[in-house]
Amino acid sequence: MGGELLLALLLVSAAAAPQVLGVGNGDNHMRIIQEDIIETVNNHPSAGWTASRNPYFSNYTIAQFKHILGVKPAPQNALSNVPVKTYSRSLELPKEFDARSAWSRCSTIGNILDQGHCGSCWAFGAVECLQDRFCIHLNMSILLSVNDLLACCGFMCGDGCDGGYPIEAWRYFVQNGVVTDECDPYFDPVGCKHPGCEPAYPTPKCEKKCKEQNQVWQEKKHFSIDAYRINSDPHDIMAEVYKNGPVEVAFTVYEVSKDMTKAEQEKHKPKNKSGFRTLQIWSVQAHHRWHYGWPCRQVDWMGNQ
Repeated sequence: MGGELLLALLLVSAAAAPQVLGVGNGDNHMRIIQEDIIETVNNHPSAGWTASRNPYFSNYTIAQFKHILGVKPAPQNALSNVPVKTYSRSLELPKEFDARSAWSRCSTIGNILDQGHCGSCWAFGAVECLQDRFCIHLNMSILLSVNDLLACCGFMCGDGCDGGYPIEAWRYFVQNGVVTDECDPYFDPVGCKHPGCEPAYPTPKCEKKCKEQNQVWQEKKHFSIDAYRINSDPHDIMAEVYKNGPVEVAFTVYEVSKDMTKAEQEKHKPKNKSGFRTLQIWSVQAHHRWHYGWPCRQVDWMGNQ
């Protein structure tokens, strides 16, 4: 076998706090980012967050954006037997921490890959975290195959490019392992110019053979021995990053009107859910303002509780 991670590997954390994007009237042909919304949010003293324009996604319509929100909510019974990991409040965390610096030999940490117009963030986040953990704990510098997970996990993981269950991705690593990216590279080697490629990509076919004829599929497999969740409390997430490395998180993406403040978001959940998203956390600054890698990861922070 290619390698086995002999420690309890990270699993997707519990859902993080909802991220709020876009517009609130549900018109799928409208742009997801509206200047009046950005202005209104940033001028509101109690909004609780800062809005800005991401040039990669500024021109996406709601319909285009929904397709790349690739997380399917896991059925409750799928999570019932997955242990939830917590950390003692007595664990002291540094005021600042950056996994990219702490494990500087691991060049994959912080890399942001392009999933193209495929709802595969659930697969990217899981694979990127796994390969980071191999480097951190076993000093193995490898690139693992998103394509293997996306194409070969099948219905257990969901619907491929139409979304999947992050928890099942980690179970796949335990039961089936995942080959290297060299063996089975991502089906879209170019990525998309934003606002994306049309039409939406179909899920690639599972071939179970390496691209190079001199490589054997099963010999390129790398396994995890365990899967677990992290409590969504910021202290537990930060502790997991500090102790073990980057984590994958899932969160709900809502449409929001320009009049929706933070207080209203908490009291009245926005009615229009765009979908669900995974990412890999890799930065936190000042009062737990998370920095995210898109599509998927967290590895540092500045400012502790």
